[in-house]
This record gives sequence, structure tokens and C-alpha cells, in this order.
Amino acid sequence: MAPDFPELVEGSFVPDALSLFISDKLFRVKMVQGAPIFIHVLTEHKSYPDRKVGWQITRGIMACTEQSIREMGKNWESLPAVISVLIYHGNSPWNYPNDLISLVDANSAMHPWLLNIRYILVDLSITADSLLSRHARLRAGFLALKYGTRSPEEQMEALGQIADALRDAPELLVPVMIYLMATFTLLKKETVHEIIMQVKPEEETEMMSQFAQEILNNGKPEWATMVRQEGWQEGRKDEAAAMLLKQMRRKFGQTSDWATEKVRSANLELIEIWSDNFVFANSVDEVFAP
Repeated sequence: MAPDFPELVEGSFVPDALSLFISDKLFRVKMVQGAPIFIHVLTEHKSYPDRKVGWQITRGIMACTEQSIREMGKNWESLPAVISVLIYHGNSPWNYPNDLISLVDANSAMHPWLLNIRYILVDLSITADSLLSRHARLRAGFLALKYGTRSPEEQMEALGQIADALRDAPELLVPVMIYLMATFTLLKKETVHEIIMQVKPEEETEMMSQFAQEILNNGKPEWATMVRQEGWQEGRKDEAAAMLLKQMRRKFGQTSDWATEKVRSANLELIEIWSDNFVFANSVDEVFAP
């Protein structure tokens, strides 16, 4: 690749129904020969591996390609190269093939004539901390993501590493600390203050005020509520349920009372499964299929 920095392309290419569970960024990169390629980076926020992600990635690549065609106009001559990178940080290792063809109901003799997309998998759950990245910004982000789904004890043990990484990437202090406050169960205000003093002591007053405002903006006025894992999970569950019901109304029309109650009373993991089902479902019953 050319030495130029990647250029961020605005927008998201993840379907609305999956936006709570997958976030993405698209970058335009130049090759040494001058030809551009796109790198579509997705972060999988589910706590378990998702075997359908190959289809979700394929849809993202198609959306990126269609946007490029619109920009090139009707006289386009070649399609852009799009490479997908999946970052997974759940509790258990990723155990599914990193391609689309494994989802297709066909024997291997037919594979040469079928569409297939392969993606690069970065599995933080099995990557040693020392191998996450030598780049300070990536290391700080990867450490936060990796331990965001770990046990409270493991999270607290990792704080020293995260603080060390942030000292080399102080510009990430605010987003990383907000993420830690949302996912690290035992994190206390005093610990956040200590990390700020290690990384950006000159901005201590301003940052503590900013973190407090962030908590208020998210409807959690008490610090303890923000850092309490059960409260955070409940907030995510409510948001995921509201998103799924909204998408069901768009696709199937007015949702019945029983379906609404079923979604609202379910736990987060079940709502995640139903949200996956929704992408392929042709009826409300198929959303709730096992």
C-alpha cells in the first residue's frame, strides 16, 4: 500500500436492524500503483459468535460497491476492491468459517459457480495482550474492547495495561474511558480519576466534568448506575428491544400485543438472536423461530 493515511468514508453500511450489534467504518486506501481499494472494518459487539455474519458482511460489501457505482456514474468500467475485516471481542472464541459459502446449502462440487466472500477475522478473545498491536491507538482500543466482555476481576487487572496504552495515545482518553465506565463493572470514580491523572493531569477538572455530563446525557444521573453492569445491560436490552420492534413494524406492519410483550420481556441474548432472524424473516413468526 501507498504511504498515505487511509481516508475515512462517511456513512454506515450495516442494516439498521443490526446497528446495535455491529458497528462499521469504511476507509479508502491507495495502493502503490495508485489504484484505490476500500477496507470495511466491522466490530462485532455480541457476546457470542454469529454464524450468519458472512451474509451480513456480504451485504455491507454490496452496499459499499453500490455507493461507489453511484459516485462513478453510469459509465463506470470496473468495480472497486472491498476488503472486509471483522473485529470480534466476545467471551468465547470465534468458531465459524470466515466466508459466505459455508452458509450456502450446496455441496462442494457447486462451490466454484457460487458467490463467495471471505473476510479477515481479528479475534480479540484468543489474542494475547502482547500481540494485540504495536500501534498505541489500536492497542488502547483493542484492550478496552477485549476486556469489556471479561469478568470483573479480569477487567480490573487489565486497567494498568489500558492506562499505559492511553499514555501513548492520550487523544483516545475520553472515548476509551466512556466505554470502560459502561462495561467495567467494578470501575469506580476514584479509579477513573487516577487514570486521568496518569494520562492528562492538566485536563483533570475538565474531563471529570465531561464524563459526568456524558452520564447525565445517557439518562444515568448517578455514577454507580453507569458503572454497574446490570444497569448497563438492562439499558442495552431496552434499546435493542425498541430497535427490533421498530424494524418489525416497518417490515410487517402493526405489531401485535403478544409480539411486543414477548420482545420487551426477553433477555438481551434472545433479542440479539431474534434480530438476526429478522434479517431473513418473511413473517413475525419467523422472527421468533428457534
